[in-house]
Amino acid sequence: MLPADAVESFTFAEISLKMRSIFLIGAGRSSASLIEYLLRHADSDGYRLTIGDVSEASASEKAGGHPAARCIRFDINDARLRDEEIKAADLVISLLPAHMHVPVAEACVRFGKHLVTASYVSPEMLALDTAAKQAGVLLLNECGLDPGIDHMSAMEVIDRIRQQDGELLAFRSYTGGLVAPESNDNPWGYKFSWNPRNVILAGQGTARFIEKGNYKYIPYQRLFRQIRKIVVEGAGTFDGYANRDSLSYRKVYGIENIPTMIRGTLRQEGYCAAWDVFVRLGLTDDSYILEQSARMTYAELVEALLPDGFQGEDLPAQVAALCDLDPNGREMDMVRWTGIFEPVTIGLHNATPAQALQQLLERRWLLRPSDKDMIVMQHEFEYRADGKSWRQYASLIVKGKDNRFTAMAQTVGLPVAIAARRILAGTISMTGVQVPVVADIYRPILEELEALGIRFSERLEQVTAG
Repeated sequence: MLPADAVESFTFAEISLKMRSIFLIGAGRSSASLIEYLLRHADSDGYRLTIGDVSEASASEKAGGHPAARCIRFDINDARLRDEEIKAADLVISLLPAHMHVPVAEACVRFGKHLVTASYVSPEMLALDTAAKQAGVLLLNECGLDPGIDHMSAMEVIDRIRQQDGELLAFRSYTGGLVAPESNDNPWGYKFSWNPRNVILAGQGTARFIEKGNYKYIPYQRLFRQIRKIVVEGAGTFDGYANRDSLSYRKVYGIENIPTMIRGTLRQEGYCAAWDVFVRLGLTDDSYILEQSARMTYAELVEALLPDGFQGEDLPAQVAALCDLDPNGREMDMVRWTGIFEPVTIGLHNATPAQALQQLLERRWLLRPSDKDMIVMQHEFEYRADGKSWRQYASLIVKGKDNRFTAMAQTVGLPVAIAARRILAGTISMTGVQVPVVADIYRPILEELEALGIRFSERLEQVTAG
C-alpha cells in the first residue's frame, strides 16, 4: 500500500496551462463522482466543463447548476456536432459504451485533442496508435475500475516485486460490483449499479487464462459452472468466474513468462449457479429478435425456449429438469423470485431474449435512493524473493454513499477525472494509445485515490513447502 503522506504536492493552478476546456460525453450511472470532482476543481485549475448527453436534463441534474458547467443535448451520431464540440475542447472524456469510442477518438486525433476512457482497448482503437503519436495526442483507455484501478494497483505491486529481484509465479485478480450488506435484501445479493446491458451480456465468448503453465479455456455455456471460491478479508466469500481474456495482459504487465494468470469477476455465493439457468435457457442471447415480443409473456418466452420433452404445466419443474437442479432448491428459488415464470407481458417491440430479461431484472434489481453498492477487488500474487516463497494479497473494499454517488461511480469516474486533470496540467506527456500501467501514470492516480479514501489493504505471508 502506498504511504498516506505520498500524495504529490503541487497546485494545478500554479502550472502554466494551454488547455482550459474539457468535453465529457455521457452523463450516465458512472458519471456523478467524475462530474462532481471536475467541477470542484474547475475554478482553481482554470478550466470549464461541457457535459454532453442524449438527455440534457440528466447532464444538467448532475452539474447542479455549477457556473463552470455547460450542458448540452449530444448525439454521438451527429457528425457535425461531434466534430464541433471536440474541436472546441482541449481534452475529451468519453463515458459512452465501448463500441462508440472510435469515432470520438478519430476526431480527437484529427483535431489534436487528448482522450480518456474507462473502456478496454479495442482493435479499432489500437489501430489509431500511430496516427495519435504523429498528432501528439494521448488516447488513454482502461482508466476506470476494471479495467483501470485493477491495472494500476497490480502494477504497483508487480513493480515492487521487480525491485526486490523477485520472480512472479502467479497473479490472480477478481473484481465485483456488488450490493453492500446493509442494502442486500434480495436472494441474488445483487442490484444494478452500472450498465444493466453489460451485466446481462457479461462473460459471453470464451474465457482464456493460464494456470501452472497450462492454457485453459472455458466456453460461455460452462462459464458460470466453473467458479472458484474467493475469500476476501473483511468482505466475505464470493463466487469468482473467469473474464474473457486474461492472457493478453501478460504482455501489458510485462510478465509474459508467468505460469499462472487469471482475471475474473466476483458475485455473491449462489449467484453464478442461478445465473447459469438463464444462460442454459438462452435468455442472455442478444443475437435475434423474438416474434410478437410485445404480446408475449415471460412464461411463454421460457416455454418457447424449452426443448421438446420438457414442456408441461409446471414450468419451473421443467426448467429444473433441463438444468439438473432440485426444483425446490436455492437456485430455482432465486430464478422464481425474478418473475421469469409469471404470465406478465414483456411489452417490448422487437426485443431479443437478453433485452426481455434485462427489462425484467431492472425492476427487480433496482438500486433504491438510499441503497448502497459495494466494490470488492482482490489481487493475489505468488512470488519468490531472497530464497523464500511469498503470497501477497492486495484488497479493496469501497461502499457507495447512495444510489447516485455509488461505489461504482467513484471507482470508475475518479481515476478518469484525476487522469484528465493531470493531462491538462501537462504532468502526463505520453502520446498514442495507452493504458495506465506505467508508474508516471498510475502512481499519482493511486496516491490521490488514497487521499480520497479509495485505498488498498495488503497482507503478506510466507509460503512454506509441504
